[in-house]
Parts: sequence; structure tokens; C-alpha cells
Amino acid sequence: MMAPSMRTLTAALALLLSAPPAAAQVAAPAPAASPLPPTQPSPSDTPRPLQPFVATYQVFHAGRELGMATLQVVPLEAPRWRVDLTMEGQGLMRMTGLNAQQSTLFERDGDAFRPLTQATVRRVFLARHKTVGVYDWATHSARWTGDVRRGRAGPVALRDGDMSGLLIDLAVIRDAAPGRTLHYRFVDDGRMREHTWQVAPQTENVSVGDLSYDAMRADRVQAGGDETILWVAAGVPTPIRILQREDGADSTDLRLVEYKGASQ
Repeated sequence: MMAPSMRTLTAALALLLSAPPAAAQVAAPAPAASPLPPTQPSPSDTPRPLQPFVATYQVFHAGRELGMATLQVVPLEAPRWRVDLTMEGQGLMRMTGLNAQQSTLFERDGDAFRPLTQATVRRVFLARHKTVGVYDWATHSARWTGDVRRGRAGPVALRDGDMSGLLIDLAVIRDAAPGRTLHYRFVDDGRMREHTWQVAPQTENVSVGDLSYDAMRADRVQAGGDETILWVAAGVPTPIRILQREDGADSTDLRLVEYKGASQ
């Protein structure tokens, strides 16, 4: 069985995997015809504050456990933060692609998240592939170097509010409210896409291991009918569960095992 690709997870796990923190900091990383506006909280909304945390997930594919993932948000010198995603396969899955890291270095601008650099490292068998992205807000352009796919080096034009995949996951946590529609522009891995998430009008009970959460469900339907579902619970700074569905069937599934927040 093949491991899930880096683009089968979520906006949040969009390239699937966090590059080492040091790599992201050293790298320091065409508008659509009818772009959707970035989501902005209304005066009645109170965006959830960004908080440091470290979260551990079990990773499943088609019901089979593949390994573990760690998602963390780290405060640096204000206004800078870093978000890291690390995935590690168990046994033979370490050799098939579920062994990668991705980091985005970003700034907080009010409640907005502005990406500065991104680094991704993938290890498959004996090969190591690394890409580094730089978001240059002085010129409003982003470029990628390293083991970049043909046509993905850029430049990609940036607009205020553009985010990497990992930052979009954090934005969904920040912005989700029952019945709300969320719009973001994804600029990551040399690509630009519009992302729309629909939050269910009612919360639902989500059980993960021995714990149960009253969670909001946010759905993103992608081209071809693929779907990403992310569950967010009040007071929890990280997704409870992230599920990718392909052709109507569950595919990649990340289930929260534990997390440590700012006050833990």
C-alpha cells in the first residue's frame, strides 16, 4: 500500500509535512480571475486567539494505521511564530513516503497570519528531497527553490491574506463558527488555489480514543469530488480530527491522541 501523498491531507496539512524548524528560519521563505475575498470576522465574532501547543496524532489510511504525526505552534520573537508538522511512518511505512517534515515561519498581523518562509523535507527510501519557499511581501511574490517540480518555482503573485496550507488549518480553527462559510487563498508549493470551507450549522459529538468533544465540522469539497473534513472544538487549539475522503470513501485520517497547550 502506498503512503498518502503530501497533497491528500488538508489545507492545513497541505504539503503534508513540516521541514525542520532551523531550515524554515534560515530560508526566511496569478491571481484568479474572480477571487474570493479572505474571510474576515464580523463585529459580532471573536476570533480564537493563536496559542502555542504541541499535538500528537495517529495517522490512518483506508482504516490502517500508518504512523504518527506531530503538529506544533511555537512563538518566536514577536510578531513571529512557526508552525511545524512532522509525520513518521511505522515499520515499512518509513520507507514509503510517510517520513517528512514541513515548517512555515510566519508573522501575526492583528489576527491575520502572514507566511514568510516555508521548508519541506521528504524522505523516501534512500532519497531526501527538500524545497524552500520565500514569501516576499515587499514585492508581493513567492518563489521556491530546491527539489521543485517543473513549473513550480514561481514567482507566484501574492495578495494580502494569502497563506500556506498549514496556516489555513490554523485559520479554520481561528474563524470557525456554526453555519459560517470561510474563504482563503492557498499559496503553497508553487501553486495558488481558492479554498472554501463550510462549517456545519450544529456541533456534533466526536470521539477520539477515550475522549469525546462537542466539535464543529468544517468541510472543503475539492475538484473531482474529493473532500477534506476538519473538526474543531472550543478551547482546543488544534484540530480534533482531520479526514480526507476520496471518491466518497475515507482515505487519510489524522486523529488527535493528546495535546499540550499554553497553560498545560
